[in-house]
Amino acid sequence: MLLAIDIGNTNVVIGAVNDSGEAVSMSRLRTDHTQTSDEYAIKIKSMLDMKGIHAEDITDCIISSVVPPVTGPVKRAIKLITGKSPMMVGPGIKTGLNILIDNPAQLGSDLVVDAVATTELYSLPAVVIDMGTATTLSVVDEGAKYLGGMIMPGPRSSLGALAANAAQLPSISIEEPACLIGKNTVDCMRSGVAIGHAAAIDGMITRIEKELGKKVTVVATGGLSSIILPYCDREIIYDDQLLLKGLYLIYRKNIK
Repeated sequence: MLLAIDIGNTNVVIGAVNDSGEAVSMSRLRTDHTQTSDEYAIKIKSMLDMKGIHAEDITDCIISSVVPPVTGPVKRAIKLITGKSPMMVGPGIKTGLNILIDNPAQLGSDLVVDAVATTELYSLPAVVIDMGTATTLSVVDEGAKYLGGMIMPGPRSSLGALAANAAQLPSISIEEPACLIGKNTVDCMRSGVAIGHAAAIDGMITRIEKELGKKVTVVATGGLSSIILPYCDREIIYDDQLLLKGLYLIYRKNIK
C-alpha cells in the first residue's frame, strides 16, 4: 500500500492508496509549523491506526509539499513510522506534463499533482480548481500541456481579511449561507464569501473558455469545495481524492 501525503498551507492530507490506485483512506491533519518530527509521527500513526492501517501494510511513500518548514519534520516522521524514505514531488521527477509557464520550477507541487491526475482521468482541455488557503485555477490543454492559471484568496482567507481589517465585522466560521440576501451581518458575510466565490469561479471559467476558444472540463478539489460548488452555475466535477490519485500516478511513473 502506498502512503500518499500532501502538505498544504492549511492541512496535511494523508491517504493510503492500494495497488489499483484506489484511496482506501484519507485523513486531514492541521498544518503546524511548530510540530517536531516526533509529534507529527505520533499524530500520523494515530490517524493510520484509526483507519486500520499499520506500518507493515505500507510498501512505499510519496510526498508533495508547498510548506518547506513542515516538509522536513513530516519526512522524518514517515521514516520513523515506516522505515522508508519518501519520494518527493519536485524538480527532476517525471510527471508527463509539458509545463508551459515562465519558470516551471516555480509551479507548486500540489498544482502539478492535480494536473497529472486530471490529464489521466478526465477529458481535456480542463480547468482544475483547488480550494484551500488560496483558490487556484490551473488550465491544462490537450497533449497534457499545462498552460498556466490563476490564484485568488480562498474563502477562509477572505473571511479572515474581513475580520482583521473591518472593525465591525466579526470572525466567523465558513458555513452554508442561509440566503443570498442576508438580513444580518453574519448572513451577509457568509453569502458574500460563499456565493461571491462561486460567482467568481463561474466568471473565470467563462473567460478561460473565451480565451481558449473552446469548452473545458472543470474539476474541483480541496477542503472547501463542498461548501462553494453548490452555488456555482457551471457544471463542475467534484473529486475530493484528486491529489491522492495524482500522487499515485506520479509514483507509478517514477518507480524502477
